[in-house]
Amino acid sequence: MSHDSENFKNTIERKSKKLAELGSILAKNQFTYKIQEKTTKAYWEKRVQELKKYDETSLAYYNEIQNIMNLVNKDEAQTYLLHISKFRQLSTELIKIMEKVKENPSIIDSKDKQQSLWSKEVKKEVLEISKNCVEHEKYMNDIFRKFYEINIKKILYE
Repeated sequence: MSHDSENFKNTIERKSKKLAELGSILAKNQFTYKIQEKTTKAYWEKRVQELKKYDETSLAYYNEIQNIMNLVNKDEAQTYLLHISKFRQLSTELIKIMEKVKENPSIIDSKDKQQSLWSKEVKKEVLEISKNCVEHEKYMNDIFRKFYEINIKKILYE
């Protein structure tokens, strides 16, 4: 193996280790996008803070994936960057809508038969955006899993 390819392999290994560390932090956080019908402001305050913390760590994780991809295939890395941008947009939307729920937690109560149209729309929106976040993260992880199998394994285990 040439000196350059050895350096390249070492760089990939180092970035992979950092990615594994970030993945471990995300796993410990055990954040779930599942929306529960809790009607206390304290619950929603905590959920918003948990989401912000998760969002920060997951963005670092996905940016590290993009950095690794960029070393191997710049075109795929640029496409992945667009997926990161969409993830950021979705999570920002979810934070905003969760802030609305935090200010008026009864929005989320399906047992409340007196809900206004606005409350129903906010509840529908929080559920929809939450679902979109989950689906988009699964999609991003699937993209990287395939990229790893096709490209990174070759580099690390040759």
